[in-house]
Amino acid sequence: MELEHLWKSALSEMELKISRANFATWLKGSHAMDRRDGVLLVGLPNNFAKEWVANKYHKDLLGIVRNFDDAIKKLDFIVSSENNPRPALIQHHDKPKEERASHSKIQLDFRVDPDTNLNTKYKLSNFIVGSSNELAFAAAGAIVDDVGTKYNPFFIYGGVGLGKTHLIQGIGNEIKEKYGGKVKCRYVSSEKFTSDVVWAIRNKRMDDIKRKYREVDVLIIDDIQFIGGKEKTEEEFFHTFNTLYENNKQIIISSDRPPHSIPTLEDRLRSRFEGGLIADIAYPEYETRVAIVKSKCQEKGILLEDDLIDLVAKKVKKNIRELEGILNKIAFIKEKRSDISKKAIEELVERSIQNIAKPVTDIQVLLAVAEFYQIKTDDLVGRCRKKEVVEPRQVAMYLLRDILGLSYPYIGEKMGRDHTTAIHSYEKINEEVNRNPSLNQKLFQIKEIISKS
Repeated sequence: MELEHLWKSALSEMELKISRANFATWLKGSHAMDRRDGVLLVGLPNNFAKEWVANKYHKDLLGIVRNFDDAIKKLDFIVSSENNPRPALIQHHDKPKEERASHSKIQLDFRVDPDTNLNTKYKLSNFIVGSSNELAFAAAGAIVDDVGTKYNPFFIYGGVGLGKTHLIQGIGNEIKEKYGGKVKCRYVSSEKFTSDVVWAIRNKRMDDIKRKYREVDVLIIDDIQFIGGKEKTEEEFFHTFNTLYENNKQIIISSDRPPHSIPTLEDRLRSRFEGGLIADIAYPEYETRVAIVKSKCQEKGILLEDDLIDLVAKKVKKNIRELEGILNKIAFIKEKRSDISKKAIEELVERSIQNIAKPVTDIQVLLAVAEFYQIKTDDLVGRCRKKEVVEPRQVAMYLLRDILGLSYPYIGEKMGRDHTTAIHSYEKINEEVNRNPSLNQKLFQIKEIISKS
């Protein structure tokens, strides 16, 4: 089994275990470099990432890798850029010329363009459209045809793993292909934008950041919810937004929730976001999931019988990344054992589904509520009487009862309150949720966070 395939399969599964932000920050740039004597050598882009991954994720990664190849007993991490690996550690000379050429082509097709930061694998042409995302897709096509003047800003939101990143990067790649160098695009995650602002402040280089983000024709920001509460970042983004908007430059934003549900976002930014087109991507219906499975199978070169495609599409309902992770496992097993039976694949799918559906704990609920409202867990369960903690605390008690069915005395003790407060909180939220769409949306987003924790 090729190292690249092994590591990509492992990463696909690891992506389901940690948050999207952590995966993008620490593991997205990793790559397998060599394997010898039961040791898999993994390259990471810098020392900070190397130390963090070795300390935080080594055990989980090793367990996942061993599920694919139990001959691997250890992972070693070194600093190495994927675009410039250490040649002494990767030997291609023993491979046929045709295989080396094929490997190079794969690397080319899935590289990140350094000028735009767009991943070239994301295209509108391979985005599967269904009733759950047709509005967002139609808007994407209109933006490509009329950059900067139609649907500006374009704000797209939806749950984890539903295709937001694919769609917004697909817009950028389509614009680049259609207009070439005449239209300058830049894609960036909100975490990267924040780190750039922090770097610029520390080094007194704010003019560099202004040039980087304000001298573009299309700015694409992913996961904007993470800038909420970061004062300097919000201020810089606000001025960047205004500069681009006033000059008819296209702004494309993604989030896991609509603007009104980002609690710590400044009102002036929320107002700007709501001034354009807001479109959501919902859970894909069965027919769309079948189309996605077939498309992914074709992309990965997997031959699956119709009843197995039906099984995967019926079992994985909420997260396209989870679906892709299962297909990666199937591809890996099929390549390793070409004679694998249909029954074995069915069992693999069932096991994978069971691993995805992990039991929820009360700690996960509290952490998810704290993350959504961007408050400290100590404030949530403590004696803090700040106004901004009242709703999160009531929501936490409601969810502990609604999701886990915990007793009111237990909830009260957990939250540092008595059981009557827990009863009141549950009943208040339960009554309110039926007539308040905004609160209903918040609960939906919190449950999304819980499902990924």
